[in-house]
Amino acid sequence: MGGILVVEDDESLNILIEKKLRKRGFKVDAVRSGEEARELIEQGGYDVVLIDIKLTDMSGLDLLRELSPHTNAKFIVITGYGDVSTAVEAMKAGASDFIQKPFSFDILEVSIDKALKEKRLEEENRALKSFLFDKEHEITFETRSPAFNNILQMVEGAARSDINILLRGETGTGKEVLARYVHRLSERRDKPFIVVDCGAIPEHLFESELFGHEKGAYTGATSRKLGLVELADGGTLFLDEIGEIPLPVQSKLLRFVETRRFRRVGGLKENRVDVRIISATNRDLKDMVRRGEFRSDLLYRINTMEVEIPPLRERKEDIPLLVDAFLKRYRKKIRKETLRKLMDYDWPGNIRELRNAIERASLLSKGEYIDENLCLPAEERREACIENVFSSMPSLKDLELLYTAYLYRKLGSVNKVAKVLGCSRRTVFRKLRELRERDGDLEGSPLSELGIDLN
Repeated sequence: MGGILVVEDDESLNILIEKKLRKRGFKVDAVRSGEEARELIEQGGYDVVLIDIKLTDMSGLDLLRELSPHTNAKFIVITGYGDVSTAVEAMKAGASDFIQKPFSFDILEVSIDKALKEKRLEEENRALKSFLFDKEHEITFETRSPAFNNILQMVEGAARSDINILLRGETGTGKEVLARYVHRLSERRDKPFIVVDCGAIPEHLFESELFGHEKGAYTGATSRKLGLVELADGGTLFLDEIGEIPLPVQSKLLRFVETRRFRRVGGLKENRVDVRIISATNRDLKDMVRRGEFRSDLLYRINTMEVEIPPLRERKEDIPLLVDAFLKRYRKKIRKETLRKLMDYDWPGNIRELRNAIERASLLSKGEYIDENLCLPAEERREACIENVFSSMPSLKDLELLYTAYLYRKLGSVNKVAKVLGCSRRTVFRKLRELRERDGDLEGSPLSELGIDLN
């Protein structure tokens, strides 16, 4: 059992409490003054501190206010002055419980057991937050960002219920990471966490992948196949990039989200599973609903609670924590001046981009520090590229043709190029014809002198 410190100025009560608690198996230290208590608590090691409001040298409440923010110990206040205002004041100061004298030791033991349980839960939460529970442990959940801390508190509160959660955020912000965190905090933690990559499943295979199929359901179905929802039974089903699901498929998903019931493809029997659904997207689903690209009823079902994950540029105070977490895996270090450069960058790829940069530098670095092998972020590379393009001082016409050629090679479609440029197909054809007439071909043209490889 954990250690308990008794801080009680009444000598006889002090001795009695210590004796009773020792008899019940607790490790106990007992002091009578606030100064003695301060010294022992600062040394650490106590799970619970029983503290009297009136001590020989100071107010127990003052000591509580001073020490509770700096220790993980749980404080139980004992007092002979049991009015409501004193109890409220004690709780505000950081006490986990308030006991009025005289009290029975059974009540005291219940209070201690409750405090120990709270402390264990807090320690488990801190352990969970110290690293991500996925295969790469890629995100630390320690945070200095008030916004991200509020998000963690929200999902921690929701984790113990079964409400549907929609996680929104830019690519690379850690939506799957947060979903796994919710799963590990929930009562389903010992059950499967199944990821459905909605954007990667072809429309004609979606129903079979999600719900499974019976033998002979279609050509090639030589045996029964369990779908992802059955594999997730009892656990969590994570619908990643749900905004990518084609509209015709959304109706099939809607009924399952509503009822947790489904039929395998080619099957007659209706099956039911017990799953918690967490969805994620980097798209604006409400805007998609307005454009008729996403069903409003499906959106209402999946976002009982909606969580917006801030991009890394809005929580830069966490960059040192993230960098430290990534470096620990490789036992490497980074110099302060380099870290400051990383904090000055906006990281459009978010945490994923930061992780990749640190991992690449760590693998390339033979020494203790990664600084020399840390590539310039994309923003700086972009500036270098722009300088390279503009150094020959091309005309505006050349730049226009260069961009048209680049888009055509990139997109392979006149329609798509016209959409990006905001012009007609005829205008795109005219520009491409001008390129051919002037250069004979898009490849090997004088445009390459501008410093860009059109391939």
